[in-house]
Amino acid sequence: MQRFAALYAALDATTSTQAKVAAMADYFAAVDDADAAWAVFILAGGKLRQVVPTRLLREVAMREAGVPDWLFEESYQAVGDLAETIAHLLPGGGQGDGASLTAWIEGRLLPLRGVPPDEAGAGLVAAWRDLDALGRFVWNKLITGGLRVGVAKPLVARAVAKAAGIEARLVVERMMGEFAPEPARYRALLADEGADERAGRPYPFFLAHPIAAEPASLGPVDDWQAEWKWDGIRAQVVRRAERIYLWSRGEELVTDIFPEVSTASAWLPEGTVIDGELLAWRDGAPLPFAMLQQRLGRKNFTAKVLKEVPVALVAYDLMEVDGVDIRSQPLDVRRARLEALVAALDDARIVVSPIVTADSWATLAEARAGARGLGVEGLMLKRRDSAYGAGRVKLGPGGEWWKWKLDPYSVDAVLVYAQRGHGRRASLYTDYTFAVWRDAELVPFAKAYSGLTDAEIAEVDKFVRANTREKFGPVRSVTPQIVMEIGFEGIQRSPRHKSGVAVRFPRMLRLRPDKSAAEADRLDALHALLNAPEPP
Repeated sequence: MQRFAALYAALDATTSTQAKVAAMADYFAAVDDADAAWAVFILAGGKLRQVVPTRLLREVAMREAGVPDWLFEESYQAVGDLAETIAHLLPGGGQGDGASLTAWIEGRLLPLRGVPPDEAGAGLVAAWRDLDALGRFVWNKLITGGLRVGVAKPLVARAVAKAAGIEARLVVERMMGEFAPEPARYRALLADEGADERAGRPYPFFLAHPIAAEPASLGPVDDWQAEWKWDGIRAQVVRRAERIYLWSRGEELVTDIFPEVSTASAWLPEGTVIDGELLAWRDGAPLPFAMLQQRLGRKNFTAKVLKEVPVALVAYDLMEVDGVDIRSQPLDVRRARLEALVAALDDARIVVSPIVTADSWATLAEARAGARGLGVEGLMLKRRDSAYGAGRVKLGPGGEWWKWKLDPYSVDAVLVYAQRGHGRRASLYTDYTFAVWRDAELVPFAKAYSGLTDAEIAEVDKFVRANTREKFGPVRSVTPQIVMEIGFEGIQRSPRHKSGVAVRFPRMLRLRPDKSAAEADRLDALHALLNAPEPP
């Protein structure tokens, strides 16, 4: 546990990708397979359900620390994170008992679930007394199921590969899907490549970079394939071992959620893997993303639901044919084979993403300008000779795939509520609710937590503390004074919200110190965007 806590501290202390990978690789090289398996599970985003109720955790911590409820609550409000608050308040502890991470999780953590309160309390206290402050913090986070580490799964895979001296590509692919924290599962990450090891796993998704420069800087337009940037759910269809696996980019199996696509995919040749976008789709055109959301989270699909919200896979790449990995072949070649495959399938539930043709970047820009009217977000630019990579990679000074999205919709809105953030921002007010005017009333319409610099966050945090009007648990209402420009990708009507609208992917574009709260936008401006073909 102490070694893993030290790793957590090292990862939290740096923003350098190389430093994070090096720290993890050193850890994996030093621990046994059981500890490595648990570390991979946790670092890659695996979640342990909370083992002790929050109320009991607080009560035991207050008793052990000898502090009254009011002082604990004041401390919690100041720190903003329960696990960290408890770690700070507890009296001096030990230096760990030398037990492994596996022993702590399987021998001391998991057995606390469901036991009588007295037994759980005794287990908590014994652990706190064995650990130092950092170890207690990590232990508390594991107890609450709230441990978050600033690394992504591909970085963990790179670290495992570096520690083992094998190709990162193999580990990345083997970590697709669910990872069980078991020694055998970890050893499978390090094994020699086997011909039949893929089973139903997808390939790592190849991701694009948002383009910041003028597209003409990429070179001749003829070197690039342009497609629409669809607003759906990225997915891979895997047809292997006489089964269909439909994977989302979030590495969730969604085969049963989209039965019409799964049924159509059953007619694909054995050993086929297609990359594409799941879209609510009717008569050859996409339906709003809000309709696709109606299909998510359902366990049963009636004929009425399937008829009202039909779904199709819009395919744009082919990675495997007849069981052979063809990702290294040029995009032009993969695209031609994809078109032939889908044409032979002849099923409206799987279609090929059309190519947007243009003889110049200016012509392509004109096509992009009308994207929103077609229900898409802009354009994708893919080098015609590009291989299908893993993750968001760059080759040389430029990228192989780029996102050329439309500028977001935006309105000027007033900050009305604030809440503390998480992790390193747990002591700062970073999560905000924004409102626009309806007559003389400010009506909340969006929550956002990204887009500001650290300096701007500190400025807003100071304002929130000095201008709090009311407290509602962790949320504070503030004097309506700060105005920000809020950007978002889409908007739809929503009877569940007081404003009557819901927006997609809201974020803060900039502070507007030049505007007073009275000059913020009105709700009519949002309603006007519902049918607007282009952003203002």
